[in-house]
Amino acid sequence: MNPAAARPWMHRALQLASLGRGTTSPNPMVGALVLDHQGRLVGEGFHARAGEPHAEVGALAQAGERARGGTLVVTLEPCCHHGRTPPCCETVIKAGIARVVVAMRDPNPLVAGGGIARLRAAGLEVIEGVAEAEARQLNRAFVHRIATGRPLGILKWAMSLDGRTALPNGDSQWISGPAARTWVHQLRASCDAVIVGGGTLRSDDPLLTSRGRRRPEPLRVVVSRRAELPRQAQLWDTHRAPTLVAHGHSATPETLAWLDRLGAEQGVERLALDACEPRELLEALADRGCNRVLWECGPELAAAALRQDCVQELAAVIAPKLLGGVPSRTATGDLGLTTVEAAAPWRDRGMLRLDTDLLWRLEAAAIPWA
Repeated sequence: MNPAAARPWMHRALQLASLGRGTTSPNPMVGALVLDHQGRLVGEGFHARAGEPHAEVGALAQAGERARGGTLVVTLEPCCHHGRTPPCCETVIKAGIARVVVAMRDPNPLVAGGGIARLRAAGLEVIEGVAEAEARQLNRAFVHRIATGRPLGILKWAMSLDGRTALPNGDSQWISGPAARTWVHQLRASCDAVIVGGGTLRSDDPLLTSRGRRRPEPLRVVVSRRAELPRQAQLWDTHRAPTLVAHGHSATPETLAWLDRLGAEQGVERLALDACEPRELLEALADRGCNRVLWECGPELAAAALRQDCVQELAAVIAPKLLGGVPSRTATGDLGLTTVEAAAPWRDRGMLRLDTDLLWRLEAAAIPWA
């Protein structure tokens, strides 16, 4: 099988991989299919969540004996190490597969070409790089975490035509319409954590769930140096979704005691950070297995996240309204720029109409998955 003939099958495997969106972290999304020795589809599989069978195992199990002498098409290099599950390479070899078509090598140092080397050493033909760009784009969050030690960050906001995210009196609900809010729920479902600051919690009392589009719901994170937070808030109800409060060392003993009671009674976690900065927070979330996080915060925290390279994608919902007001709030605070020329360009990922609103997606120009 040549790469051109394998490409349509790899596109199908990528479609299968995407079925695991939002549920596989810290693992990547992976899809696989098996063709028998005559090129007929006999098995499909995808990785559903961490700890469950990998895509190759599911596809080979479905194919059974029909896999012998056939071809395995998989979006990511099969693993060769023991993790929560046994190494897939050995399963592939035992199944009698003759050829493996791989979209991309696994950037995880525990694999990083070792799986392909093991397959070739066992006498299997391995074809690499089929639809590699598409595979890297699908798993850009996983690739980013492996490359940087931090989850990929998305900064989302809704604003009026004149660039306002709230009125001078602070009122901001609702700038966007129902279709845009539904889209945001879907975006949350694709993320492992949703982050806000203490100011957003105090002013908006957000729920920050996907409204049931994902199980379990993403982790809700409040970052506040002093943790001076309202005693009543929707985020404290962890029956709906888990909540983590990240704070600095300036939080008072009384506040910490309250948070500990909240943890004992409601299951809210707290995390003490040395500097309580976005980069430090994301490193801690990466240690918890987060590949992708969503910033739904106010302008000062958004600016800090941008300055510390904690945002790789932007999602701006633009509503056909004019809010006015010179002191009105905008999406970001001070970015430390002194000239317009110093503002880094963002790469256009397309626009989407959401009823009367317009969604504009962008990504950073310098990214490790490109």
